[in-house]
Amino acid sequence: MRSIIQKISVAILAVLMCATFVTTNNVFSEEGENSGQQTIGTSISISPVSKILQLSANSVYEDTFTVSNNGSSDMKFETYAAPYAYTYSEADDTYQLGFSKENAYTQITRWVTFKQSDGNYVPKATFVAAPGTSVEVAYRISTPDSVPAGGQYAVLFAHTLTADTNASGIKTEASPGLVVYGRAEGDTKASSEIRDAKINTNMIVENQDKSIINASAKVKNTGNVDFMASGRLKVTGIFGQVYYETQGISAKSRVSIIPESELAVTDSWDETPFFGLFNVEWTVTGSGGATETVTRFVAIIPPVILITTILLLTIAIVWIIIVLRKRKERRSKFMV
Repeated sequence: MRSIIQKISVAILAVLMCATFVTTNNVFSEEGENSGQQTIGTSISISPVSKILQLSANSVYEDTFTVSNNGSSDMKFETYAAPYAYTYSEADDTYQLGFSKENAYTQITRWVTFKQSDGNYVPKATFVAAPGTSVEVAYRISTPDSVPAGGQYAVLFAHTLTADTNASGIKTEASPGLVVYGRAEGDTKASSEIRDAKINTNMIVENQDKSIINASAKVKNTGNVDFMASGRLKVTGIFGQVYYETQGISAKSRVSIIPESELAVTDSWDETPFFGLFNVEWTVTGSGGATETVTRFVAIIPPVILITTILLLTIAIVWIIIVLRKRKERRSKFMV
């Protein structure tokens, strides 16, 4: 009798608890830049939104980008280069993109000039675009005699000077940018660190939104050149059938990480059902051969199913106890 009751109790605990098995295998994340921004009465866009360059010392690189006025009035704007870098925030343990931090990987901003209407190249140039027209902006990157090895990163902004005023009296401006990814000659170090790789979900869910199976990890660039970090999420049933797997180049599970920054790599199964038992595997790949894999068994149970299951199991246990007691009483009577 005790062995039967123990087995039933184990079954209840299996339903009440989400069995989580996590294993880590250490084998040794491109911001989509907005091509256009819009304010009241102003609509500006830039094309292309990124450029990859191979840099060498004492050289000159020339190219162009297009700025379009999609608004209904004349648009005045200026072009300039700013550092493309991230700053660490202790408040939420994240890296925030900024355009004012200078480091060894943003020196390229000092080498950029723009061609004015008079043909001269200057650090800042001003242009005017009529409604529905585009302006082709020529820029030049002149490298010095010595260029640091690794990556060089900058944003070439087109900042509107024709500011509109909204209903609250606040002036609004727009600044779409072209991100320049430069790679200089010399020793290239590709390395990364992966931390906080985890699979997230709730066992007991009250609505569909809270049952989404998702995974995340932080990848830090410890080298001197940018790389593409990626994540692969795979969800299978208890019998091995595959319900979801990251396919190809998924924008939400790939991110470009520049030196001296740490970004999050994430993925999710947006069509996670309201109920089910799943084996989940999350693999994150950085640079320099860094890879980390986390696995977890996930049980998603709506409250109504959980309560109903507990009630049924409780009734079954009580019924079994009653039956066993009656059998014991009958045997006692026969023995007398």
